[in-house]
This record gives sequence, C-alpha cells and structure tokens, in this order.
Amino acid sequence: MTSGADVSDLTTSAATPAAQGLSIVVPLYNEASGLALLHQRLIALAKKLRERYQLACEVVYVDDGSTDATPVIARGLAPEALDVQLISLSRNFGKEAALMAGLDHARRGAVLFMDGDGQHPPDLVEQLVSHWIDGGYDVVYTAKAHRDNETLLRRVAVHGFYALINWGARQKIPEDAGDFRLLSPRAVAALRQLPERNRFFKGLASWIGFRQIRVDYEPAPRAHGATTFSAGRLVGLSIEGLTSFSVAPLRFASLLGVLLATIAFLFGLSILWETWTTGKSVPGYPSLVIGLMTIGGVQLIMIGIVGEYIGKILSELKARPIYFVAEHTVKSVDAAKSTSASERTAAE
Repeated sequence: MTSGADVSDLTTSAATPAAQGLSIVVPLYNEASGLALLHQRLIALAKKLRERYQLACEVVYVDDGSTDATPVIARGLAPEALDVQLISLSRNFGKEAALMAGLDHARRGAVLFMDGDGQHPPDLVEQLVSHWIDGGYDVVYTAKAHRDNETLLRRVAVHGFYALINWGARQKIPEDAGDFRLLSPRAVAALRQLPERNRFFKGLASWIGFRQIRVDYEPAPRAHGATTFSAGRLVGLSIEGLTSFSVAPLRFASLLGVLLATIAFLFGLSILWETWTTGKSVPGYPSLVIGLMTIGGVQLIMIGIVGEYIGKILSELKARPIYFVAEHTVKSVDAAKSTSASERTAAE
C-alpha cells in the first residue's frame, strides 16, 4: 500500500482536449424557476467550446432533495450540444455531498463546478477553459472581485474566517474563492483520491496543489428566488470548514488556556505582593466569582471545540456513505440524434 498517488500520466495539455472533455457539475436545490434558462445558457456555452476547442461537454445536474419541481424540470431537459445527467439524491445531504456526487458521476476528464442559481455566469467558463487548455493550469478558481455590496460585519467575518483557517496552514486557501472552479483531469483524479467524508471542497481543491490561477469576477444577481443560506447556516458552514480542514481552533484554545493561566499566575503574585507589603488580604468573593466564571466559560468553549473534532472522528469511523442516489438518468447527444434521424426516416 502506497502513501501517495501518482497522477503524472494525466496530461493537462491541449493535445487531446476533445478526448478528455468537460463535465459541468451543477448542484440544485429548489431551482425550478430558473433551471430551463440555465440549461439554455449551458447549451450555448457547449456549442462555443466545441467550435473553439472541439471539446465534448456534459452537464451533471445533482438534485439535492429539492421540494419543488426541480427534478421534474430536470428530467425534461434535452441533450442538445451536451450530454445531460440527472442525479437525484434520496434527501437533502448538503452542497458538499452534492458536489461529491457530481464528481463521482462525471464521465469526462475535466470537471467544472458551478451553482444553479444563475450567479455563476456561463460566459466566464470559456475563460476558465482557456486557462486550462491554453495555459496548462490544473485548478482555475474564481473569486469575488470585491465585497463592496456587503455589510461591514460580513466582510470582517469573512476576513476573520480565512485568517483563522489559514493560520499555520502550509497550503493557504485563497480568500474570497468560491466553489465556481475548473479542475483538470489530473486534479480531478487527485481530488477523488481523498477519502474523508467531511469534505470542504474549497480547502481540498487548494490542498491538492498543482498549477493554480485565480480569476476575479462579479457575481450576477440571482435570477430568481432568494438565497437559502441564512446567517446561522453560514456560521455552521464556517465551523464545518474550520474543523474539517484546520486545527487552528485547537491551537487557539491552547493559546487561550496559556494566556488565562498566565493572567491567573500574575494575579496570584499581585495578591501575595499586596498581602506582604500592606498586611491586608484582597477581598476574595468578587474576584473568586469572576475568576471561576471566566475559567468555567473558557473550559466550556474548549470542550465544545474538542467536541467538534471528536464528532468528525466519529463520523469518519462510522464510514457512512456521503449520499444515496435515488434516481440516475443519462441522456446522450448521439442517442438523441439517432432517434431524431430514425423518426425522420420513418416519416419519409
């Protein structure tokens, strides 16, 4: 058993882009109202990529337990210019699981991840593909050009999150980078080698290394509906990312413990000094209660942090599947053309 994986035989050059192809993975959750429009935009994109690079494309729609008509509409999408896969999960497993399902079922060489809400512009994909084929990059990730339209509190929180998760990390996660990114065939192969079940795609895609390049963009307004990510879910996702990819919270807890122990020691010395110089003892009740409350609160925080990591360990040990597929359909462009040709022949 080896301790690493060799993916050097998978090329990133433009020699065989048509043979490698591109799989576009789109996780869906209650996106019924804008799915048909998104599919038409992806069809136009596939035609451009085939014309410019002779690149065969497919789209992998992953329905993450939608409660609206998303799966019904997805079943009716035509395989025009690109093959269409529909993967319906048995329930809502979360975006990370949906991305993994798409990665597992992608049949082409390179994989592009993008959201189904219309905020990731398909027009930008041509630039990402150019960096892969013409520039030879393995990971082409996008990031928000700015956060001027967000509140100060949110900007500070985002900056603090990345500062904490990158604290002491050998491989940094680029700030403001999102899931909208393209992975070359060998980057895809490397990502599939990672066995953990608590996955944080932004971190893992950065951790695998290879040649990476950043592309800044302006997210488009949502084409329909409202975001399902509340402040509580964003906090939960941040905790998930921190505990899945970084030990910074444990280090922070340790440093906080050392700081409090140092403060307690210095406070004890001050009490001894005052008693020795003045002969008066410091009133004990207020300082005792404050000290106990402070230490008790910090201990509970530390226990909670350790508990998050223990929960991750338990999840890995259980080794439950990340997702269950309830329905999987594949529509091929070639099969659709053959059917259409047969119908025309019969009509004649």
